[in-house]
Amino acid sequence: MTGMQRSSSDLDVRRRKALFRSWHRGTREMDLVLGRFADSEIDRLTDAELGEYEHLMEAIDRDLFQWMTGEVETPAEYDTPIFRRVRDFHGGAWEEQG
Repeated sequence: MTGMQRSSSDLDVRRRKALFRSWHRGTREMDLVLGRFADSEIDRLTDAELGEYEHLMEAIDRDLFQWMTGEVETPAEYDTPIFRRVRDFHGGAWEEQG
């Protein structure tokens, strides 16, 4: 199953934009990583967490994917609780690739 699964009708404008951007990254891999996380969690993020998430979405897909998989060390600027929450949301998927 791919593509947005969640309705945005109950979300404020800021969260609607974040949900849309999560599913329209530019690479399918990051659409799935961020999109699935956003479908599940966007309505539960605090404003501060949403700010961290929005900052995370500014990263280049290739870099973000390498950080998520552990191929490259995550820069301190992006190694935030929300980054770890997104990574952990997908469970052991990264270890299986190695």
